[in-house]
Amino acid sequence: MNVIYPLAVPKGRRLCCEVCEAPAERMCAACTVTYYCGVAHQRADWGSIHEKICQLLIPLRTSMPFYNSEEERQHGLQQLQQRQKHLIEFCYTVAQKYLFEGKHEDAVPAALHSLRFRINVHGLSSVELVPAYLLLAEASLGLGRIVQAEEYLFQAQWTVLKSTDCCNATHSLLHRNLGLLYMAKKNYEEARYHLANDIYFASCAFGTEDIRTSGGYFHLANIFYNLKKLDVADSLYTRVSEIWHKYLNDHYRGLVQARVQQMDLLGKRFENDTGLDEAQEAEAIRTLTSILSIRESTFNKTPQKTVFVLKTLVMLCYLMMNYSKAQEYAMRALSLAEEKQLDAQEQNAIQELLCLISAEDHPIT
Repeated sequence: MNVIYPLAVPKGRRLCCEVCEAPAERMCAACTVTYYCGVAHQRADWGSIHEKICQLLIPLRTSMPFYNSEEERQHGLQQLQQRQKHLIEFCYTVAQKYLFEGKHEDAVPAALHSLRFRINVHGLSSVELVPAYLLLAEASLGLGRIVQAEEYLFQAQWTVLKSTDCCNATHSLLHRNLGLLYMAKKNYEEARYHLANDIYFASCAFGTEDIRTSGGYFHLANIFYNLKKLDVADSLYTRVSEIWHKYLNDHYRGLVQARVQQMDLLGKRFENDTGLDEAQEAEAIRTLTSILSIRESTFNKTPQKTVFVLKTLVMLCYLMMNYSKAQEYAMRALSLAEEKQLDAQEQNAIQELLCLISAEDHPIT
């Protein structure tokens, strides 16, 4: 990562740090359109998102070329806006992935980029800014910066209140993050209220059994688990597991059936086999491994539920082509099923998974 120092600033122009908006002293040598207050913030931005979008920023932050006609100029403007819209979603997904992986510091620069591109495309008061505010709030919570998280959430809440066309999905995200805030403050009653609203709005947007609704159930289960209300927590963890199991099992069965029919799947695997983006995959891993850990440590009287979560993780890792991890979870599931003498059908299902993993010709990732 090379840097150069800007030698002169155009009159009337203030160069600001990409991360904190303080006066800039450094410039990225690769794109020459991104500035930083110092090496620490340049390194943070580079590791988070800048390395991935460095060259994409050049046409967005330099003067538009001369066009011979108004039609060409409008076409150029449309292309510019499409690039910004692409970067909005790309930076948002990267930031989400970091959050699900627990990398809160890394999520901040990516979320800031998503916010800035949203402002450029939609304006300062648009409800389209809310998802980026919520990412920044969640990252702040993860870093223990409660006051900063509240500021971002207040901005998001105020934007939603002013909007007349806020969708159910955005309402869901807002209430989920408010629930997380009150969980961090150990105000579980207020947290439950917001998570109940999260589930309601997510159900309106996606349905009650959708993976995008399951996050609300998962966080609600965590509240009851912290309150030692284990029966309620257990039922909610079961529901989350069943939602993810159904989703992954549908994809898994479709893949197996395609192979039986000797279909060429190479063209279908250029991204992944889960039907999820990287952030959703990270969410699935975090959610299911958390439930597995809790089941193994607390609900030891229901081994079949632990096996169920292990099998769900097997399918997830298999579809992500992480065959070594899939095999590990399958072996743990089979060992527990044999130890607790679960029915033969259960053991056969796990053996089927193991055979399919072993038959893979792809390299272990």
